Amino acid sequence: MKVNQLKTAFLTIGAICMLSLSACQTAPKTAEGRENIRSEAAAAVARAKQTDSTLTRVLNDAAGYAVFPSVGKGAVGVGGAYGKGVLYERNRVVGYCDLTQGTIGLQLGGQSYTQIIAFETNEAVRNFKAGNLRFAAQATAVALRSGAGANANYTDGVAVFTMDEAGLMFEASIGGQQFTYQDR
Repeated sequence: MKVNQLKTAFLTIGAICMLSLSACQTAPKTAEGRENIRSEAAAAVARAKQTDSTLTRVLNDAAGYAVFPSVGKGAVGVGGAYGKGVLYERNRVVGYCDLTQGTIGLQLGGQSYTQIIAFETNEAVRNFKAGNLRFAAQATAVALRSGAGANANYTDGVAVFTMDEAGLMFEASIGGQQFTYQDR
């Protein structure tokens, strides 16, 4: 197989992965499911604040923040990730969101992690709600540990934090994350 054919095959597989992941419904279908994701998100925020007390100030000062309590990620050459979450404004749940990620490159394994995205401005929150937030390959996340929140740097009005990485993943890939949002 030629290089162009391999690229096309990988891109096709990646597109199929992304479409299958994005076919999931953003908000849980049942009241119990919505309560579960809200509870998991609240527990993730509490753990994050316990891990890094400076995160409290970041989240309190933010125009809003999205919490994805459990993002699952896996890859064998082509990879994908998916997670459901909750969007907060003024520390109140305003809706549900999901994260999908597709990658291609040298990668193998699986892992799960928590991701928190803080929005510096109301405009950044509106962009997120409208589906206009996407992270490219060069986007970086701060791994939460004591004091990490104090050094939070917003890029285009957004700061990303991760914690509780579990699993084993070797990765040298490119790709991106995209998000969908649904009001409560």
